[in-house]
Amino acid sequence: MRLALDAAAAALDGEVPVGAVVMRGGDVVAVAPNAMRATGDPTAHAEMAAIRLAAARLATGRLDGCDLWVTLEPCAMCAGAIAHARIDRLYYGAPDPKGGAVAHGPRFFAQPTCHHRPEVYAGIGEGAAAALLRAFFAERR
Repeated sequence: MRLALDAAAAALDGEVPVGAVVMRGGDVVAVAPNAMRATGDPTAHAEMAAIRLAAARLATGRLDGCDLWVTLEPCAMCAGAIAHARIDRLYYGAPDPKGGAVAHGPRFFAQPTCHHRPEVYAGIGEGAAAALLRAFFAERR
């Protein structure tokens, strides 16, 4: 989670500080921060960017045997990508009651139409992840 927190903290100006890391075994495959503002791409969430990088580096669209570490509970779009990529385990830090789709909202992985469900571990590094988000939003208010 430390790498995901570092990626979140290094997000470019104006980006919501979220970071994601794809691991396979003990190897780091991809690290990415949110980049929606920098790229003008509304799908450039940290999870999406990390999954895209990992798929390119591993030359496969199936990330079996990989784990995703992310600082914030994934939204519905990212949860869908996690399922389609066949990520084995999802570790996330801060919950997202408004936009999250794992433990909140649609609870994506609990839906009968979801064909792959990763193991989910919530609250890993929650304090540090939440502190980054609070500081970011306090600065804008």
